[in-house]
Amino acid sequence: MYQVIKTEGRAKRARLETVHGTIETPVFMNVGTVGAIKGAVSTDDLHEIGTQVQLSNTYHLHVRPGDTLIRELGGLHKFMVWDRPILTDSGGFQVFSLAGLRKIKEEGVYFQSHIDGHKIFMGPEESIQIQSNLGSTIAMAFDECPSSRAERKYVEASVDRTTRWLARCQTKMQQLNQMEDTINPKQLLFGINQGAVFSDIRIEHAKRIAEMNLDGYAVGGLAVGETHEEMYHILEETVPYLPQDKPTYLMGVGTPANILEAVERGVDFFDCVYPSRNGRHGHVYTGHGKLNLFNQKYQKDMRPIEQGCQCPACRTYSRAYIRHLLKAKEMLGMRLCVLHNLYFYNHMMEEIRNALDAGDFAGYKKRKLAEMEAGEE
Repeated sequence: MYQVIKTEGRAKRARLETVHGTIETPVFMNVGTVGAIKGAVSTDDLHEIGTQVQLSNTYHLHVRPGDTLIRELGGLHKFMVWDRPILTDSGGFQVFSLAGLRKIKEEGVYFQSHIDGHKIFMGPEESIQIQSNLGSTIAMAFDECPSSRAERKYVEASVDRTTRWLARCQTKMQQLNQMEDTINPKQLLFGINQGAVFSDIRIEHAKRIAEMNLDGYAVGGLAVGETHEEMYHILEETVPYLPQDKPTYLMGVGTPANILEAVERGVDFFDCVYPSRNGRHGHVYTGHGKLNLFNQKYQKDMRPIEQGCQCPACRTYSRAYIRHLLKAKEMLGMRLCVLHNLYFYNHMMEEIRNALDAGDFAGYKKRKLAEMEAGEE
């Protein structure tokens, strides 16, 4: 059950009750593609840094170790020892990112494994079956993610197919959730709005999928090459046509500034690889912008990454020491940076929720953006 607790303009402060626990929104979902956060981060760490939801990938877990194996071992929660919600994406984005290895047809997509080249077929039914085997809290519908620069005619045909696929996903999930041996018979299904940067196609698609009474709605196909301004414009145009009494999820976004702008436009679920990917390369987020710890100026800097931060890295270690670890290619350096970045994102979402509770999101957003743009003190 999803309950909107408070609004400020279009921004929503809400709560989603799931079979694996309550999600307070706006929320950032930590990306653990193959059932783990890259950077040697354990599920104990995820608890410590305030993670509410962990996101894993249908395609990658299907290829390795195999969703049927995970089902046999009790499902993804049991397999990775995580007792809070998990969202699984459908594999649709891999159709986009593996452009050179795939062929899209009405029944689904034929493509080659990025690991060993063996042929794989995935359609709506297969994607939902895999996600049911994983037993995730929230399953994403199988869609096609057209390029933001695709021609209008292609996008129209692609969006129509995505709608037909969504109906097939819904039918398959209803069947699976009624079976006695299903790991999570209360699995939720989120549909995905597509339409590249054509706002009229986006709006029409939003209206069509809103009628299907899904558990939640995502805006997909953004942060794939369009400008930030185009993304914000699409959100402004599209989100009002998605059900306001259901969660709204912006897939694959983004920077702290992107998140603040999207919350203002009515989005309450986010995921992005930035915090973990940047952390593995020594780039860390702070309230005063991003720092590159490889810079020479941090060689003798005995301050934490961010003063006052309560993450496991900042409570104990200095910039100088973490820089040394990174330069020496010690895994601990990468791990500490990833933990800091994920804590930063989760803590920022908590600040956003508190600001919405207090009726001061607009003020908070203005202050936060000004601090980040001002740079390091």
